[in-house]
Amino acid sequence: MKEEIKIVKPFGLVRSFLWPIYSYELKKLVPMFCLFFLISFSYNLLRNMKISVVVTLKNSGAQVIPYLKIAGVLPGALFMTYIFTKLVNKYTREQVFYLMLSGFLLYFLLFLLFLFPYQNCLELNKAADFLITYIFMSEGFSGLISIVRHWNLSLFYILSEMWSAIVLSMLFWGFANEVTKVNEAKRFYAIFALGANASGIFIGFFINWLEKLDLIYISFYNYKYQWVFYQLLAIIIIGLVIMLLFFILNNYILEKDIVVEKVIYKNNNLFSLKECFSYLKKSRYLTYIVIIVIIYNIIYNLSDVLWTYKVNQVYNNSKDLNSYISRISLVTGIIATIAAFIISGNVIRRYGWTIAALITPIIWFLTSFGFLSGLLLEDIFNIEVLYAFLGNPANFVLLMGAIQVCLGRGCKYTVFDETKEIVFIPLSKENQRKSKAVVDGIASRFGKSGGSVIYIFLLMIFGEISFTIPYVTILIFISICIWIFAVLKLGKLANKTIDLEYADKGVVFDDTKDILSKKI
Repeated sequence: MKEEIKIVKPFGLVRSFLWPIYSYELKKLVPMFCLFFLISFSYNLLRNMKISVVVTLKNSGAQVIPYLKIAGVLPGALFMTYIFTKLVNKYTREQVFYLMLSGFLLYFLLFLLFLFPYQNCLELNKAADFLITYIFMSEGFSGLISIVRHWNLSLFYILSEMWSAIVLSMLFWGFANEVTKVNEAKRFYAIFALGANASGIFIGFFINWLEKLDLIYISFYNYKYQWVFYQLLAIIIIGLVIMLLFFILNNYILEKDIVVEKVIYKNNNLFSLKECFSYLKKSRYLTYIVIIVIIYNIIYNLSDVLWTYKVNQVYNNSKDLNSYISRISLVTGIIATIAAFIISGNVIRRYGWTIAALITPIIWFLTSFGFLSGLLLEDIFNIEVLYAFLGNPANFVLLMGAIQVCLGRGCKYTVFDETKEIVFIPLSKENQRKSKAVVDGIASRFGKSGGSVIYIFLLMIFGEISFTIPYVTILIFISICIWIFAVLKLGKLANKTIDLEYADKGVVFDDTKDILSKKI
């Protein structure tokens, strides 16, 4: 193989800070950016819809979320991960992407045309009434009863949650990690994060624009749910565009050696879930990644249920709730875009992986202190001071929760995701796929389910979410401490591994950190 040395001039001070991308890299960066933007846009739409539809149902509320995640999302994640590993062993990466995404789009089409408009006919009222009368008589089981009663909407919540785990994390990030080198990732992933964050901003504008349009009335939809039809239709159309863009990216843009590598993997490197867990047992490196992801999801789930509980107290109409959450997405997107543009990639390049990875737990610690303190002291001070947060009346505690959501999610979509994905890249392609299956397919769901188990246990004892707040507060701060410990441990291993990855691929940086000598 002919060896060629490509000398690239270092970036200037301003460009290295704001746009550390070479012109020859744009043909790869731009379509991947667009792909990530569209997947993230759909994810934000689905996340807002699933919460708005489920928690505003009769006899429902925030207490339904823990039961959904433990009884639906966790089994769903295990099943979908199993399907993913089977498909990866049989088909190419590109074919797996089409098959998995097509399954989601077909379900959303069925939900759009049948399951949602005829939800009243599909409710299992007799079964739910029997359970609450003879078996689950405690108030703490009201969330479980709601899942049974509204099984079709519960299924929508589960599949919407799977979009994040499967399409966003496993399919896109798995693909990105395979076709991106470490030195590219340190610059590309912050730009990708801009796509995800911009999608949150566009969601806010999109929902606002949709509400003002004089749309065609859909006769088989209830008037108050017309918005569901058009948002789901948008998701299906965007899904088709995603498949087209992925086809163009794989067949006309990516280098041929990546395609060859993909086919070789398909034929020679089959793996199962058992092998994935076996690799986890042997690898301290992967173990720390799993701990970080599980702890993050436990913290997020515990906080998210409390915030949803407060939001539902103020907004009990599904359309109003969806509109409010969409505005939160807009603010989150603005914060995250600023973080991705100024902080994320620059911190990793200048101060290293560990410092960047510590930003997210520190932000969660500070915002949790404000939100949880407000919840604990709410009954004592009863401070409903601030009238308007993004156009709707909300109390002070809801504002504190909104700040936590905006800053916490903003860090998650930028610094957290970028640092998490970078530590996969030094691994071999086989170990990357095993690690992604364990971390994104299972560990993240176990984390959210872990938070749900905690809530279910507390609800069975206390009956209502409001009585669980002191115990949830203690658990959140303990979890943040464990998170910081795992980051520090992984940081030592990650720095060594990334150095080895550079040596293996013939990538050398001089003292300016910008002159790249690469063997092709």
